[in-house]
Amino acid sequence: MSGSAQSPVHILVFPYPAQGHLLPLLDLAHQLVLANPNLTLTLVVTPKNLPFLNHFLSAHPTRIKTLILEFPHHHSLPPGVENVKDIGNHGNVGIINALAKLHNPILHWFNSHASPPVAIISDFFLGWTHYLAHQLRIPRIAFYSVAAFLACVIDSLWLNAEAALSLPVVSFPQLPKTPSFRAEHLPSICRLYRGSDPDWAFVRDSMIANTLSWGRVFNTFGVLDSEYLDHLRTQMGHHRVWSVGPLNLPSGSGSMDRGDSNPDSAAFNAVMGWLDGCPDGSVVYVCFGSQKLLKPNQVKALASGLEGSGGRFIWVMKEGGSPPDGFEERVGERGKVIKGWAPQVPILSHRAVGGFLSHCGWNSLIEGVVCGAMILGWPMEADQYVNAMRFVDHLGAAVRVCEGSEAVPDSAELGRKIAEAMSEDSPQKGRAKELRDKALSAVLPGGTSSTDLDALVQELVQLPNLVE
Repeated sequence: MSGSAQSPVHILVFPYPAQGHLLPLLDLAHQLVLANPNLTLTLVVTPKNLPFLNHFLSAHPTRIKTLILEFPHHHSLPPGVENVKDIGNHGNVGIINALAKLHNPILHWFNSHASPPVAIISDFFLGWTHYLAHQLRIPRIAFYSVAAFLACVIDSLWLNAEAALSLPVVSFPQLPKTPSFRAEHLPSICRLYRGSDPDWAFVRDSMIANTLSWGRVFNTFGVLDSEYLDHLRTQMGHHRVWSVGPLNLPSGSGSMDRGDSNPDSAAFNAVMGWLDGCPDGSVVYVCFGSQKLLKPNQVKALASGLEGSGGRFIWVMKEGGSPPDGFEERVGERGKVIKGWAPQVPILSHRAVGGFLSHCGWNSLIEGVVCGAMILGWPMEADQYVNAMRFVDHLGAAVRVCEGSEAVPDSAELGRKIAEAMSEDSPQKGRAKELRDKALSAVLPGGTSSTDLDALVQELVQLPNLVE
Protein backbone atom coordinates (compact mmCIF):
# COMPACT_ATOMS: atom_id res chain seq x y z
CA MET A 1 0.00 0.00 0.00
CA SER A 2 2.85 2.37 0.77
CA GLY A 3 4.14 2.07 -2.80
CA SER A 4 0.78 2.97 -4.29
CA ALA A 5 0.63 6.06 -2.05
CA GLN A 6 3.83 7.44 -3.65
CA SER A 7 3.32 6.84 -7.36
CA PRO A 8 0.50 7.95 -9.67
CA VAL A 9 -2.26 5.44 -10.36
CA HIS A 10 -3.49 5.82 -13.95
CA ILE A 11 -7.15 5.05 -14.83
CA LEU A 12 -8.69 5.07 -18.31
CA VAL A 13 -12.20 6.59 -18.32
CA PHE A 14 -14.48 6.02 -21.32
CA PRO A 15 -17.79 7.94 -21.29
CA TYR A 16 -20.71 7.22 -23.62
CA PRO A 17 -21.54 10.26 -25.80
CA ALA A 18 -25.01 11.11 -24.51
CA GLN A 19 -25.61 13.92 -22.02
CA GLY A 20 -27.36 11.72 -19.47
CA HIS A 21 -24.41 9.29 -19.52
CA LEU A 22 -21.42 11.57 -20.05
CA LEU A 23 -22.06 14.26 -17.43
CA PRO A 24 -22.51 11.87 -14.46
CA LEU A 25 -19.31 10.02 -15.40
CA LEU A 26 -17.46 13.33 -15.50
CA ASP A 27 -18.91 14.02 -12.05
CA LEU A 28 -17.51 10.67 -10.86
CA ALA A 29 -14.10 11.42 -12.41
CA HIS A 30 -14.12 14.77 -10.61
CA GLN A 31 -14.88 13.07 -7.30
CA LEU A 32 -12.12 10.50 -7.85
CA VAL A 33 -9.36 13.06 -8.38
CA LEU A 34 -10.59 15.04 -5.37
CA ALA A 35 -10.57 11.90 -3.24
CA ASN A 36 -6.96 10.85 -3.85
CA PRO A 37 -4.00 12.95 -5.06
CA ASN A 38 -2.31 9.91 -6.64
CA LEU A 39 -5.09 9.19 -9.14
CA THR A 40 -4.56 10.41 -12.70
CA LEU A 41 -7.13 9.89 -15.45
CA THR A 42 -7.17 9.67 -19.24
CA LEU A 43 -10.56 10.26 -20.87
CA VAL A 44 -11.39 8.68 -24.22
CA VAL A 45 -13.23 11.19 -26.37
CA THR A 46 -13.99 11.88 -30.05
CA PRO A 47 -13.41 15.36 -31.51
CA LYS A 48 -16.99 16.67 -31.51
CA ASN A 49 -17.50 15.59 -27.90
CA LEU A 50 -14.37 17.34 -26.65
CA PRO A 51 -16.20 20.65 -25.96
CA PHE A 52 -18.35 18.89 -23.32
CA LEU A 53 -15.14 18.20 -21.39
CA ASN A 54 -13.68 21.71 -21.51
CA HIS A 55 -14.83 22.89 -18.10
CA PHE A 56 -13.88 19.59 -16.50
CA LEU A 57 -10.42 19.59 -18.07
CA SER A 58 -9.74 23.19 -17.05
CA ALA A 59 -10.63 22.26 -13.44
CA HIS A 60 -7.95 19.52 -13.45
CA PRO A 61 -5.23 20.65 -15.87
CA THR A 62 -2.45 18.39 -14.59
CA ARG A 63 -4.18 15.17 -13.56
CA ILE A 64 -6.65 14.68 -16.41
CA LYS A 65 -5.52 13.91 -19.94
CA THR A 66 -7.50 13.06 -23.06
CA LEU A 67 -7.14 10.33 -25.64
CA ILE A 68 -8.78 11.89 -28.70
CA LEU A 69 -9.76 9.32 -31.33
CA GLU A 70 -11.66 9.86 -34.55
CA PHE A 71 -15.27 8.70 -34.39
CA PRO A 72 -15.50 5.52 -36.51
CA HIS A 73 -17.86 5.23 -39.45
CA HIS A 74 -21.06 3.23 -39.12
CA HIS A 75 -23.52 2.65 -41.95
CA SER A 76 -26.56 3.66 -39.85
CA LEU A 77 -25.19 7.03 -38.72
CA PRO A 78 -25.24 10.22 -40.80
CA PRO A 79 -21.82 11.82 -41.32
CA GLY A 80 -20.80 14.05 -38.45
CA VAL A 81 -22.96 12.40 -35.77
CA GLU A 82 -20.90 11.66 -32.66
CA ASN A 83 -23.42 12.24 -29.87
CA VAL A 84 -26.91 10.86 -29.20
CA LYS A 85 -28.30 14.40 -28.98
CA ASP A 86 -27.62 14.77 -32.71
CA ILE A 87 -29.69 11.74 -33.73
CA GLY A 88 -31.96 10.68 -30.85
CA ASN A 89 -32.20 7.43 -28.88
CA HIS A 90 -32.74 5.33 -32.01
CA GLY A 91 -29.10 6.05 -32.84
CA ASN A 92 -27.76 4.17 -29.81
CA VAL A 93 -27.29 0.88 -31.65
CA GLY A 94 -25.19 2.52 -34.35
CA ILE A 95 -23.14 4.55 -31.87
CA ILE A 96 -22.42 1.50 -29.68
CA ASN A 97 -21.28 -0.51 -32.71
CA ALA A 98 -19.22 2.39 -34.09
CA LEU A 99 -17.38 3.01 -30.83
CA ALA A 100 -16.46 -0.68 -30.61
CA LYS A 101 -14.12 -0.03 -33.54
CA LEU A 102 -11.95 1.94 -31.13
CA HIS A 103 -10.83 -1.35 -29.53
CA ASN A 104 -7.63 -1.59 -31.59
CA PRO A 105 -6.68 2.12 -31.43
CA ILE A 106 -6.99 1.99 -27.62
CA LEU A 107 -5.00 -1.25 -27.54
CA HIS A 108 -2.23 0.37 -29.60
CA TRP A 109 -2.21 3.48 -27.38
CA PHE A 110 -2.04 1.33 -24.24
CA ASN A 111 0.87 -0.77 -25.51
CA SER A 112 2.87 2.31 -26.43
CA HIS A 113 2.19 4.22 -23.19
CA ALA A 114 5.05 4.69 -20.72
CA SER A 115 2.70 4.34 -17.75
CA PRO A 116 -0.46 2.59 -19.01
CA PRO A 117 -3.72 2.50 -17.04
CA VAL A 118 -4.25 -0.07 -14.32
CA ALA A 119 -8.06 -0.12 -14.86
CA ILE A 120 -10.83 0.99 -17.19
CA ILE A 121 -13.99 2.73 -15.97
CA SER A 122 -16.46 2.78 -18.84
CA ASP A 123 -20.15 3.42 -19.38
CA PHE A 124 -22.46 0.41 -19.30
CA PHE A 125 -23.38 1.09 -22.94
CA LEU A 126 -19.73 0.22 -23.67
CA GLY A 127 -19.81 -3.30 -22.26
CA TRP A 128 -17.45 -4.50 -25.01
CA THR A 129 -14.65 -2.76 -23.09
CA HIS A 130 -14.78 -5.75 -20.73
CA TYR A 131 -13.10 -7.79 -23.47
CA LEU A 132 -10.62 -4.99 -24.15
CA ALA A 133 -9.72 -4.91 -20.44
CA HIS A 134 -9.39 -8.70 -20.40
CA GLN A 135 -6.96 -8.50 -23.32
CA LEU A 136 -4.99 -5.78 -21.50
CA ARG A 137 -5.08 -7.82 -18.27
CA ILE A 138 -6.56 -4.99 -16.24
CA PRO A 139 -9.93 -4.73 -14.43
CA ARG A 140 -12.94 -3.05 -16.02
CA ILE A 141 -15.53 -1.23 -13.92
CA ALA A 142 -18.94 -0.57 -15.49
CA PHE A 143 -20.35 2.88 -14.72
CA TYR A 144 -24.13 3.25 -14.51
CA SER A 145 -25.72 6.69 -14.78
CA VAL A 146 -28.98 4.87 -14.00
CA ALA A 147 -30.59 2.96 -11.13
CA ALA A 148 -29.44 -0.40 -9.79
CA PHE A 149 -33.09 -1.45 -10.18
CA LEU A 150 -32.79 -0.84 -13.92
CA ALA A 151 -29.50 -2.76 -14.07
CA CYS A 152 -31.21 -5.77 -12.48
CA VAL A 153 -34.06 -5.59 -15.00
CA ILE A 154 -31.86 -5.27 -18.09
CA ASP A 155 -29.43 -7.97 -16.90
CA SER A 156 -32.35 -10.38 -16.69
CA LEU A 157 -33.77 -9.31 -20.06
CA TRP A 158 -30.47 -9.68 -21.93
CA LEU A 159 -29.74 -13.06 -20.39
CA ASN A 160 -33.20 -14.31 -21.42
CA ALA A 161 -33.89 -12.10 -24.43
CA GLU A 162 -35.55 -14.56 -26.82
CA ALA A 163 -38.03 -15.83 -24.23
CA ALA A 164 -38.69 -12.66 -22.25
CA LEU A 165 -39.04 -10.19 -25.11
CA SER A 166 -41.72 -12.25 -26.85
CA LEU A 167 -44.15 -11.95 -23.91
CA PRO A 168 -46.92 -9.32 -23.54
CA VAL A 169 -46.07 -8.98 -19.84
CA VAL A 170 -42.61 -9.73 -18.45
CA SER A 171 -42.23 -10.69 -14.80
CA PHE A 172 -39.09 -10.71 -12.68
CA PRO A 173 -39.88 -13.08 -9.80
CA GLN A 174 -36.20 -13.35 -8.84
CA LEU A 175 -35.95 -9.61 -8.09
CA PRO A 176 -36.97 -7.87 -4.86
CA LYS A 177 -40.65 -6.82 -4.96
CA THR A 178 -41.18 -9.19 -7.96
CA PRO A 179 -41.83 -6.42 -10.50
CA SER A 180 -43.55 -6.97 -13.84
CA PHE A 181 -43.89 -4.74 -16.88
CA ARG A 182 -46.00 -4.63 -20.00
CA ALA A 183 -43.81 -5.30 -23.02
CA GLU A 184 -44.15 -1.74 -24.30
CA HIS A 185 -42.87 -0.42 -20.95
CA LEU A 186 -39.59 -2.34 -21.01
CA PRO A 187 -36.37 -0.33 -21.46
CA SER A 188 -36.03 0.71 -25.10
CA ILE A 189 -32.49 -0.64 -25.40
CA CYS A 190 -33.91 -4.12 -24.72
CA ARG A 191 -37.44 -3.83 -26.13
CA LEU A 192 -36.29 -2.99 -29.67
CA TYR A 193 -33.82 -5.91 -29.82
CA ARG A 194 -33.75 -7.90 -33.06
CA GLY A 195 -31.63 -11.02 -32.74
CA SER A 196 -31.31 -11.45 -36.51
CA ASP A 197 -29.55 -8.08 -36.84
CA PRO A 198 -25.75 -8.34 -36.28
CA ASP A 199 -25.62 -4.83 -34.81
CA TRP A 200 -28.25 -5.77 -32.22
CA ALA A 201 -26.52 -9.09 -31.52
CA PHE A 202 -23.38 -7.11 -30.71
CA VAL A 203 -25.34 -4.81 -28.38
CA ARG A 204 -26.70 -7.83 -26.52
CA ASP A 205 -23.27 -9.41 -26.15
CA SER A 206 -21.88 -6.07 -24.97
CA MET A 207 -24.62 -5.67 -22.37
CA ILE A 208 -24.17 -9.22 -21.06
CA ALA A 209 -20.45 -8.44 -20.68
CA ASN A 210 -21.43 -5.93 -17.97
CA THR A 211 -22.46 -8.88 -15.78
CA LEU A 212 -18.86 -10.18 -16.05
CA SER A 213 -17.17 -6.90 -15.17
CA TRP A 214 -14.77 -6.65 -12.25
CA GLY A 215 -16.98 -4.04 -10.61
CA ARG A 216 -19.99 -1.77 -11.06
CA VAL A 217 -20.51 1.78 -9.83
CA PHE A 218 -23.87 3.58 -9.73
CA ASN A 219 -25.08 7.17 -9.54
CA THR A 220 -27.57 6.26 -6.82
CA PHE A 221 -27.64 6.00 -3.05
CA GLY A 222 -28.61 3.44 -0.45
CA VAL A 223 -32.25 4.28 0.30
CA LEU A 224 -33.15 4.54 -3.38
CA ASP A 225 -31.63 1.22 -4.41
CA SER A 226 -30.27 -0.78 -1.46
CA GLU A 227 -32.12 -4.06 -2.13
CA TYR A 228 -31.13 -4.01 -5.82
CA LEU A 229 -27.51 -3.18 -5.03
CA ASP A 230 -27.51 -6.16 -2.66
CA HIS A 231 -29.08 -8.32 -5.37
CA LEU A 232 -26.30 -7.37 -7.81
CA ARG A 233 -23.62 -8.18 -5.23
CA THR A 234 -25.17 -11.60 -4.74
CA GLN A 235 -25.49 -12.19 -8.49
CA MET A 236 -21.90 -11.13 -9.19
CA GLY A 237 -20.53 -13.05 -6.22
CA HIS A 238 -18.41 -10.20 -4.85
CA HIS A 239 -18.67 -6.87 -3.01
CA ARG A 240 -17.45 -4.59 -5.83
CA VAL A 241 -20.80 -2.87 -6.45
CA TRP A 242 -20.67 0.74 -5.29
CA SER A 243 -23.34 3.43 -4.97
CA VAL A 244 -21.72 6.86 -5.01
CA GLY A 245 -24.57 9.26 -5.81
CA PRO A 246 -25.97 11.79 -6.06
CA LEU A 247 -22.80 12.73 -7.93
CA ASN A 248 -23.70 16.34 -8.64
CA LEU A 249 -25.21 18.23 -5.71
CA PRO A 250 -26.28 21.87 -5.91
CA SER A 251 -23.65 23.84 -4.01
CA GLY A 252 -22.61 20.58 -2.37
CA SER A 253 -19.14 19.91 -1.08
CA GLY A 254 -16.92 18.85 -3.95
CA SER A 255 -19.57 19.36 -6.61
CA MET A 256 -18.49 20.67 -9.98
CA ASP A 257 -20.02 23.39 -12.10
CA ARG A 258 -20.41 21.39 -15.27
CA GLY A 259 -20.70 24.43 -17.50
CA ASP A 260 -23.34 22.60 -19.54
CA SER A 261 -24.50 25.71 -21.29
CA ASN A 262 -24.38 29.47 -21.15
CA PRO A 263 -27.68 30.68 -19.80
CA ASP A 264 -29.13 34.04 -20.71
CA SER A 265 -28.32 35.81 -17.44
CA ALA A 266 -31.11 38.38 -17.78
CA ALA A 267 -33.72 35.68 -18.43
CA PHE A 268 -32.31 33.54 -15.61
CA ASN A 269 -32.40 36.45 -13.17
CA ALA A 270 -35.97 37.22 -14.20
CA VAL A 271 -37.10 33.65 -13.52
CA MET A 272 -35.28 33.49 -10.18
CA GLY A 273 -36.74 36.87 -9.23
CA TRP A 274 -40.23 35.58 -10.06
CA LEU A 275 -39.60 32.50 -7.91
CA ASP A 276 -38.49 34.75 -5.03
CA GLY A 277 -42.01 36.16 -4.99
CA CYS A 278 -43.72 32.75 -4.82
CA PRO A 279 -44.67 30.90 -1.60
CA ASP A 280 -42.54 27.96 -0.51
CA GLY A 281 -43.24 24.71 -2.39
CA SER A 282 -45.95 26.25 -4.58
CA VAL A 283 -44.37 25.97 -8.05
CA VAL A 284 -44.37 22.98 -10.42
CA TYR A 285 -41.31 22.77 -12.68
CA VAL A 286 -42.21 21.11 -16.02
CA CYS A 287 -39.44 19.67 -18.20
CA PHE A 288 -39.12 16.53 -20.33
CA GLY A 289 -35.37 16.42 -20.86
CA SER A 290 -33.19 17.23 -23.84
CA GLN A 291 -34.50 14.56 -26.22
CA LYS A 292 -38.30 14.73 -26.12
CA LEU A 293 -40.35 17.22 -28.15
CA LEU A 294 -44.05 16.92 -27.33
CA LYS A 295 -46.55 16.70 -30.18
CA PRO A 296 -48.96 19.63 -30.68
CA ASN A 297 -51.94 17.77 -29.19
CA GLN A 298 -49.85 16.83 -26.14
CA VAL A 299 -48.71 20.43 -25.72
CA LYS A 300 -52.33 21.61 -25.88
CA ALA A 301 -53.48 19.07 -23.29
CA LEU A 302 -50.60 19.86 -20.95
CA ALA A 303 -51.21 23.60 -21.28
CA SER A 304 -54.90 23.13 -20.43
CA GLY A 305 -53.96 20.94 -17.47
CA LEU A 306 -51.51 23.49 -16.09
CA GLU A 307 -54.03 26.27 -16.61
CA GLY A 308 -56.80 24.24 -14.95
CA SER A 309 -54.67 23.28 -11.96
CA GLY A 310 -54.84 26.84 -10.69
CA GLY A 311 -51.24 26.60 -9.47
CA ARG A 312 -47.93 28.22 -10.28
CA PHE A 313 -45.53 26.64 -12.77
CA ILE A 314 -42.39 27.00 -14.87
CA TRP A 315 -42.61 25.14 -18.19
CA VAL A 316 -39.38 24.50 -20.10
CA MET A 317 -40.07 23.82 -23.78
CA LYS A 318 -37.50 22.38 -26.16
CA GLU A 319 -36.41 24.58 -29.07
CA GLY A 320 -39.08 24.32 -31.76
CA GLY A 321 -41.97 24.06 -29.31
CA SER A 322 -44.39 26.78 -28.31
CA PRO A 323 -47.48 26.97 -26.08
CA PRO A 324 -50.97 27.40 -27.56
CA ASP A 325 -52.00 30.88 -28.65
CA GLY A 326 -53.11 33.02 -25.76
CA PHE A 327 -51.90 30.59 -23.09
CA GLU A 328 -49.26 32.84 -21.56
CA GLU A 329 -51.66 35.79 -21.48
CA ARG A 330 -54.36 33.74 -19.75
CA VAL A 331 -52.12 32.33 -17.01
CA GLY A 332 -50.47 35.70 -16.48
CA GLU A 333 -48.03 35.94 -13.62
CA ARG A 334 -48.73 32.50 -12.17
CA GLY A 335 -46.79 30.76 -14.94
CA LYS A 336 -43.53 31.16 -16.84
CA VAL A 337 -42.58 29.51 -20.16
CA ILE A 338 -38.86 29.07 -20.95
CA LYS A 339 -37.96 28.15 -24.54
CA GLY A 340 -34.72 26.22 -24.97
CA TRP A 341 -32.18 25.40 -22.27
CA ALA A 342 -32.89 26.19 -18.61
CA PRO A 343 -30.66 25.96 -15.51
CA GLN A 344 -32.56 23.03 -14.04
CA VAL A 345 -30.77 22.49 -10.74
CA PRO A 346 -30.85 26.16 -9.59
CA ILE A 347 -34.56 26.30 -10.39
CA LEU A 348 -35.38 22.97 -8.72
CA SER A 349 -33.39 23.91 -5.63
CA HIS A 350 -35.28 27.18 -5.12
CA ARG A 351 -37.47 27.07 -2.01
CA ALA A 352 -40.57 27.96 -4.08
CA VAL A 353 -40.40 24.80 -6.22
CA GLY A 354 -42.29 21.86 -4.73
CA GLY A 355 -43.01 19.62 -7.72
CA PHE A 356 -41.30 18.40 -10.88
CA LEU A 357 -43.41 17.19 -13.80
CA SER A 358 -40.86 14.93 -15.48
CA HIS A 359 -40.38 12.18 -18.04
CA CYS A 360 -38.66 10.21 -15.23
CA GLY A 361 -35.20 10.04 -16.76
CA TRP A 362 -32.78 9.01 -14.00
CA ASN A 363 -30.67 12.17 -13.99
CA SER A 364 -33.77 14.34 -13.72
CA LEU A 365 -35.11 12.20 -10.89
CA ILE A 366 -31.83 12.39 -8.99
CA GLU A 367 -31.79 16.17 -9.38
CA GLY A 368 -35.40 16.31 -8.21
CA VAL A 369 -34.60 14.16 -5.18
CA VAL A 370 -31.62 16.28 -4.14
CA CYS A 371 -33.80 19.40 -4.31
CA GLY A 372 -36.69 17.80 -2.42
CA ALA A 373 -39.14 18.16 -5.29
CA MET A 374 -42.01 15.70 -5.49
CA ILE A 375 -42.14 13.99 -8.90
CA LEU A 376 -45.20 14.11 -11.16
CA GLY A 377 -44.26 11.36 -13.60
CA TRP A 378 -44.99 11.07 -17.31
CA PRO A 379 -42.71 8.18 -18.43
CA MET A 380 -42.33 7.80 -22.19
CA GLU A 381 -39.42 5.53 -23.19
CA ALA A 382 -35.95 4.21 -22.31
CA ASP A 383 -35.61 3.54 -18.56
CA GLN A 384 -38.47 5.83 -17.59
CA TYR A 385 -41.22 3.27 -16.83
CA VAL A 386 -38.81 1.32 -14.61
CA ASN A 387 -37.86 4.50 -12.77
CA ALA A 388 -41.51 5.54 -12.42
CA MET A 389 -42.37 2.18 -10.85
CA ARG A 390 -39.60 2.64 -8.31
CA PHE A 391 -40.58 6.18 -7.34
CA VAL A 392 -44.37 5.79 -7.46
CA ASP A 393 -45.05 2.20 -6.38
CA HIS A 394 -42.03 1.37 -4.23
CA LEU A 395 -40.91 4.67 -2.66
CA GLY A 396 -44.16 6.67 -2.62
CA ALA A 397 -42.30 9.85 -3.62
CA ALA A 398 -44.09 10.44 -6.92
CA VAL A 399 -47.46 10.29 -8.67
CA ARG A 400 -48.16 9.25 -12.25
CA VAL A 401 -49.97 11.93 -14.22
CA CYS A 402 -49.72 10.25 -17.63
CA GLU A 403 -47.66 7.60 -19.43
CA GLY A 404 -46.61 6.93 -23.00
CA SER A 405 -44.79 8.88 -25.70
CA GLU A 406 -47.99 9.08 -27.77
CA ALA A 407 -50.43 9.57 -24.87
CA VAL A 408 -52.60 12.67 -24.69
CA PRO A 409 -53.76 13.27 -21.12
CA ASP A 410 -57.26 14.33 -20.23
CA SER A 411 -56.72 18.00 -19.39
CA ALA A 412 -59.23 18.20 -16.54
CA GLU A 413 -57.87 15.03 -14.94
CA LEU A 414 -54.29 16.26 -15.35
CA GLY A 415 -55.14 19.58 -13.74
CA ARG A 416 -56.81 17.79 -10.83
CA LYS A 417 -53.81 15.49 -10.31
CA ILE A 418 -51.37 18.42 -10.34
CA ALA A 419 -53.45 20.40 -7.85
CA GLU A 420 -53.89 17.39 -5.56
CA ALA A 421 -50.20 16.42 -5.64
CA MET A 422 -49.12 20.00 -4.90
CA SER A 423 -51.40 20.39 -1.90
CA GLU A 424 -49.70 20.91 1.46
CA ASP A 425 -50.84 17.56 2.88
CA SER A 426 -49.67 15.47 -0.10
CA PRO A 427 -47.95 12.34 1.31
CA GLN A 428 -45.67 12.25 -1.73
CA LYS A 429 -44.41 15.74 -0.91
CA GLY A 430 -43.44 14.59 2.57
CA ARG A 431 -41.74 11.48 1.23
CA ALA A 432 -39.80 13.56 -1.32
CA LYS A 433 -38.38 15.71 1.48
CA GLU A 434 -37.38 12.55 3.40
CA LEU A 435 -35.52 11.31 0.32
CA ARG A 436 -33.77 14.66 -0.02
CA ASP A 437 -32.50 14.38 3.54
CA LYS A 438 -31.34 10.80 2.89
CA ALA A 439 -29.55 11.87 -0.31
CA LEU A 440 -27.70 14.67 1.44
CA SER A 441 -26.78 12.36 4.32
CA ALA A 442 -25.47 9.71 1.91
CA VAL A 443 -22.67 11.96 0.62
CA LEU A 444 -21.59 13.26 4.01
CA PRO A 445 -18.59 11.57 5.72
CA GLY A 446 -19.82 8.23 7.04
CA GLY A 447 -22.81 8.19 4.68
CA THR A 448 -23.41 5.24 2.37
CA SER A 449 -22.23 6.97 -0.80
CA SER A 450 -19.24 8.62 0.84
CA THR A 451 -18.19 5.25 2.28
CA ASP A 452 -18.63 3.52 -1.08
CA LEU A 453 -16.63 6.22 -2.88
CA ASP A 454 -13.80 5.77 -0.37
CA ALA A 455 -13.95 2.00 -0.89
CA LEU A 456 -13.82 2.41 -4.69
CA VAL A 457 -10.81 4.72 -4.43
CA GLN A 458 -9.05 2.26 -2.10
CA GLU A 459 -9.59 -0.54 -4.62
CA LEU A 460 -8.19 1.64 -7.42
CA VAL A 461 -5.05 2.77 -5.60
CA GLN A 462 -4.22 -0.82 -4.62
CA LEU A 463 -4.42 -2.08 -8.19
CA PRO A 464 -0.72 -1.50 -9.06
CA ASN A 465 0.20 -3.79 -6.18
CA LEU A 466 -2.24 -6.45 -7.40
CA VAL A 467 -0.91 -6.21 -10.96
CA GLU A 468 2.63 -6.68 -9.71
